Amino acid sequence: MAQQKIELQDLDLQQLVEVKKQLEEELSHLTSSFGQLKQAQNRFADCIESCRAVDASNKDKTILVPLTSSLYVPGKLANVEKVIVDIGTGYYVEKTTEDAIKFYNGKVDFVKENLEKIQTTVAQKQGNLRSLVDMMQYKMQLQQQEQKAAVKA
Repeated sequence: MAQQKIELQDLDLQQLVEVKKQLEEELSHLTSSFGQLKQAQNRFADCIESCRAVDASNKDKTILVPLTSSLYVPGKLANVEKVIVDIGTGYYVEKTTEDAIKFYNGKVDFVKENLEKIQTTVAQKQGNLRSLVDMMQYKMQLQQQEQKAAVKA
């Protein structure tokens, strides 16, 4: 999607207000997306740590198996070599813990790249917003000066 360049000095104050509103909405959406990606990155990092905890020293240990976010049943860790990985859209795959760690590291890296892209976009939009606000202030001052000159005339 090609971005359209707008010369701020060519816009009147009402148009600047509309552009400002649009930029603020875009920044809000990007900030929300950034937060959601950060949460996903943390979940994937937690999965990596959990895979690392599944080792021979934990075989046959009693663990709590979650049935819901607040309901658990006791269980025993019988297989410490393989885990079931949620690969998305309701599909699960059995993987070795090593392969699961590689899978989640790939997810973490992918999310990290997207976070960096969003950070760059947010910085650009914030710069655009600052320029826009500066132009609005300049145009308001100009308008006030014109009104004062009209009153004196």
